[in-house]
Amino acid sequence: MAADLGELLVPFMPTIRVPRIGDRVFKSECAFSYDSPESEGGLYVCMNTFLGFGREHVERHYRKTGQCVYMHLKRTIKEKATGASGGAIPQRRNGKVFLDLDLNCDFNGDDYEYEDEARLVIFPNHYEIPLPNIEELPALVTIACEAVLNAKSPYRRQEPDSWDDEIQVSKHASGLRQLDNGVRIPPSGWKCSKCELRENLWVNLTDGSVLCGKWFFDGNGGNGHALEHYRETNYPLAVKLGTITPDGADVYSFDEEEAVLDPHLAEHLAHFGIDMLQMQKTENGFTDSDVSPRISEWEVIQESGSKLKPVYGSGYTGIKNLGNSCYLGTTMQVLFSIPEFQRAYVGNLQRIFDYSPLDPTQDFNTQMAKLGHGLLSGQYSKPPVKSELIEQVIKEEHKHQQKGISLKMFKALTSKGHPEFSSSRQQDAQEFFLHLINQVERNSEGSENPSDVFRFLVEERTQCCQSRMVRYTQRADNIMQLPAPMEAAVNKEELIAYEAKRQEAEVSRRSPPPAVRARIPFSACLQAYTEPENVDDFWSSALQAKSAGVKTSRFKSFPEYLVIQIKKFTFGLDWVPKKLDVSIEMPDLLDITHLRATGLQPKEEELPDIAPPIVVPDEPKDHLMNNFMDSPEIDESAVMQLAEMGFPLEACRKAVYYTGNMGAEVAFNWVIAHMEEPDFAEPLVVAGFSEIDSSSSAAVPVADNQPPEESVAILTSMGFPRYQALQGLKATNNNLEHALDWIFTHPDSEEESEAASDIADPEGNANASASASANATADNEPNGPRVRDGPGRYELFAFISHLGRSTMCGHYVCHIKKEGRWVIYNDHKVCLSERPPKDLGYIYFYHRIPS
Repeated sequence: MAADLGELLVPFMPTIRVPRIGDRVFKSECAFSYDSPESEGGLYVCMNTFLGFGREHVERHYRKTGQCVYMHLKRTIKEKATGASGGAIPQRRNGKVFLDLDLNCDFNGDDYEYEDEARLVIFPNHYEIPLPNIEELPALVTIACEAVLNAKSPYRRQEPDSWDDEIQVSKHASGLRQLDNGVRIPPSGWKCSKCELRENLWVNLTDGSVLCGKWFFDGNGGNGHALEHYRETNYPLAVKLGTITPDGADVYSFDEEEAVLDPHLAEHLAHFGIDMLQMQKTENGFTDSDVSPRISEWEVIQESGSKLKPVYGSGYTGIKNLGNSCYLGTTMQVLFSIPEFQRAYVGNLQRIFDYSPLDPTQDFNTQMAKLGHGLLSGQYSKPPVKSELIEQVIKEEHKHQQKGISLKMFKALTSKGHPEFSSSRQQDAQEFFLHLINQVERNSEGSENPSDVFRFLVEERTQCCQSRMVRYTQRADNIMQLPAPMEAAVNKEELIAYEAKRQEAEVSRRSPPPAVRARIPFSACLQAYTEPENVDDFWSSALQAKSAGVKTSRFKSFPEYLVIQIKKFTFGLDWVPKKLDVSIEMPDLLDITHLRATGLQPKEEELPDIAPPIVVPDEPKDHLMNNFMDSPEIDESAVMQLAEMGFPLEACRKAVYYTGNMGAEVAFNWVIAHMEEPDFAEPLVVAGFSEIDSSSSAAVPVADNQPPEESVAILTSMGFPRYQALQGLKATNNNLEHALDWIFTHPDSEEESEAASDIADPEGNANASASASANATADNEPNGPRVRDGPGRYELFAFISHLGRSTMCGHYVCHIKKEGRWVIYNDHKVCLSERPPKDLGYIYFYHRIPS
C-alpha cells in the first residue's frame, strides 16, 4: 500500500511545497467565497500556493493553474449528547490535525464537540488519501502536510500591527489574591489616596486602593502613586476608574508591564462593591445608571427593548464583528444595498473570478465580488430548519441562528498599509467610507465605477471683503457634511437648566441630574450648512495682499445617491474628543433643489486670476535634494501628545511636520483644520522642490519633481484624468489642496492637455491617454470629475448609527429599508426593525427620486 501511494504521488512531487517563512496558508476561508472547513463541502488547500477553495471553486483553480494536489479539511460540529457534563472542555477528535485553525462559528464550547478530518485529494480523478498517514506517504509529503496543518493564521503574518498586539489574559487573573479589608469603592467622588488628584485614577484589585497613574511627558496624568504602591506591595493588577462598562474595562498589570485582560473582572470588582454590569464608561466618573433614568442611546439604537424578528435570505446576511470592525461591516452592508454596486461586482461575478490573478486574496475586485455574493446570495443566511425550531421551543430557548460571514480576508486587503484601518482599534465609519470609495475608484479603470453615484460638484463662492470682488471655484465631493448647531436646539431652556444643575452637582460632589438630549431641527442644520464662513489667510488677487474673505458653498450638481454626515464629534476644552448628544429628526423625503449653485451673477466682478507669490527657500538645490532623500525631522514627543488624544498617528506626524515642529498646541490647531480632509490619516509624504521657471507662469514644470503617487490617486479618485492630476500637483509644488484649485482654474483643451501630459508623466503616458478617453464620456465636463447630475429630490433608504462617546470607541449598527420595511443590521444579527431611530444616526444615505 505504501508503494502504491508513493507511486501515485510521484508525478506530482515537484508541485508539492513545504510552507516557508513568509508563506501564508489559507486553511480557514475560501479565496472566492465564505466556505470554510465547517461548510458542507469543507475546504481544499492547494499544496503549492496554500490558497483555500470551497468545493464550488477548487475546480476553477485546478483548471487555471494545473495544480493537482489539495488538502481537504472538514470539520463536523455536533451538539453534545444529553447528560454530558456541563462545563467540560469540548472533545476534539483527531486533535492534532487542525492546530491553529481559525473558527468561523460562535458555538458555546460547553455544548458542542467537533470532529476533524483531513485528507489529500488528487485532481482531476479525486483520489483521496486519509491523513495522518506517516508510514505510507513520502517524507516530503508528510512534512508538507504537517507544516500546513500547523501553520499560523495568515492574518497574523500579514498584519502584525493588527493581531500580534492583541491584549492577552493576565497570568495573575485566575489566582488573584484579594484582601478582605472591607473596602468599598463609591460610584463617584474618587481621588488619589496619596495626592488628592481626581483624574487618571486606578483601583488596585488586591486591596482596593485608589491611586493616580503615571506622569505623562506633557505634564498631564498623575504622580505615579499606583506604580509606587505596586513596588511596595507587589499587588499586580489595577483597573482604571471611569472605563468600567458591562463589556469590560482598562486593566493594567504592573508585573507584566502591559494592558491585560481579566476574565474574572466582574467577580474581582464585586469584591469592592462595584457592579460591573450596571456601569457605563463616563468621563467624570459617574455611571449612566447614576446619571439618567432615560433609555440610553445604546438601547434606542439597537432596539434592545423589543423582541425583534430575525430575517433570512438574500440581502439579509449578517457580518461577524472581528473586534472593533463594526465600522467596516455597517459600511459594506449599506454599499451592497445599492444596485450599482450589486451590478458592478455581483453582476460580473463570473468574469471577475475567471480573470482574477493567481493570488485572488490580494485582488480588490475579487474580494469585493466575493463579499457582495456572500451578502446577497442568501447562502450564508438560512433560517433554522423545523426540527431546530421545535427543539428551541421545548428548551424554551430563542437563539439567533444566523452566524454571519467573517471579513478577515477583506479587512486585511482593504486596510493593508493604512496605519489606522489595519489596527484592531475602532475607527470612524465616515473615514472608512471615503477610504473604500478611493479604492473602488483605483480599481475601476476600464470598467464601471459604482462610486460615481456618490460624487457631486460643489461650487464655492469666495468674496474679498474689501474689494467686494468674487471668485468661483469647484471641487468634487462624496459626502455632504451637516453641522449640528447647538444654539438652534428647540429645548434650549431645558439644556441650560440641566447644565446649571450638572455644574452644581459637580461642585457638591453629588450625582448629576438626568441628562437632557438637545433636539435640533433638520432645517437648522441645513441653514448652518449654507451660512458664509470666514476664510483664514485669504490672499486677495485684487489687493495683492492678504485680506478678509468669506466663502459660501452650493451644489453645482446633485448626486445619484446623497450621503449626509452629521458632524456630531467635536473637542472639549481639555482636547478630549466628544460626541454631541443630539436628536435630529431626519426627513424621509428631502428636497435640496434650492441649494443648486447659480454661478457668476451679472453685477458681480471676478477677482483677477493671479496666483499668490511662491516663496522659494534660499538653500541650494543640492541641499534641498538631500532633504528630499532624508527622512523629515519630526518632534516625536509632540506626535505622541497628539496621539494620546486619540488622533491617527500618521495625522499627528503630518501635523507636527507641517507646523514646523513648533509644539503640540500649534499642531493641534492644524489637526482641527484638516481632520475633514480625505487624506487626513494617510502617511506623510514629503516631496522635494523643483526649479521654477519664472519666465512664464503657464510653463509646465520640469519632470524631476514627480508628484507622490498617493496624491495622484486622491485626485484621480475624484474623477480627474491622471494627466490633470500630475499637472496640478507639479504646478503647486505637490500641494494637494492648491492642486485641486489649479485644475478647476486651468481647463486646458484636450490637445494641450495631452501634450502637457507627455512632459508631466512620460512613464504613465499610456495610462493618461486611457484615462482621458474614459473621462470623455462624463455626463457634464469631459475633463472634470464624472458626476450624475439630476433633480435634487431624495428619499432616505439607509443610515449608520454610532453608539458611544467617540469614534475611537463604541459600536456601529445600520438600518436599511428593503422591500418597504426597515431592517436593522447589528453585526451578525439581522432583524426587522420596529422603531428605527432615524433621529440618532451619524451617516444618512438618500437615493434620488426619479422625476
